Amino acid sequence: MNVKSPVGRRVAVAAGLVLALGCGVAAQASTTGPQTISGKAADVVTHRSGGSGGSGDKGTVATCSQEVLGVSALKEPADSEDARHLLLTVQNTGGKKCNLYRYPLVRLGAGRNTARVIEESDPNPGVPVTLAPGEEAYAGLLVNGPMDEYEAKSITLGLQGRKPGSSAGKPIDVPMPVETLYANDYQRVTYWTTAPGFALDFIMSK
Repeated sequence: MNVKSPVGRRVAVAAGLVLALGCGVAAQASTTGPQTISGKAADVVTHRSGGSGGSGDKGTVATCSQEVLGVSALKEPADSEDARHLLLTVQNTGGKKCNLYRYPLVRLGAGRNTARVIEESDPNPGVPVTLAPGEEAYAGLLVNGPMDEYEAKSITLGLQGRKPGSSAGKPIDVPMPVETLYANDYQRVTYWTTAPGFALDFIMSK
């Protein structure tokens, strides 16, 4: 007589349950989408930031700070006498990519306010400029307009952080392109871009 042992029956039943449970989980995953953590979908997508220098994972690309940037300011055109139009340049001198957010916070001399941004100068709204080591980004600065002027003997540049309203690192003292700038509250600045001509287009006609 051929009799199955209790142990054999238990093994068979257990194997059947494993198969059934596996099929059930697979079917559920195909209909419900990604699993959730505390009611929120698990983030399994790699997000990429835009801008020159290629893309990078937002979770790993650091925010640019004064510690890795070289900064300069040049008159445009170079032979101009009044120095109303400046090209601000930053270069990533570090060994890793970093992100520049929105636009520089520029203060001229003892000015009460930072330069207002030219809103339409943002080439990719909401997307940071990613700089690989050695790469540069630019912002155009209009120093003054038809208003009373004050003498400015310094340029201070602040960097914005990832979140609106936040800052990154310490303010940077920018080398002066001339001994004295004649500034007023008409000053304007563009968003960061990797194309210097694009930045200058927004200020040269003003």
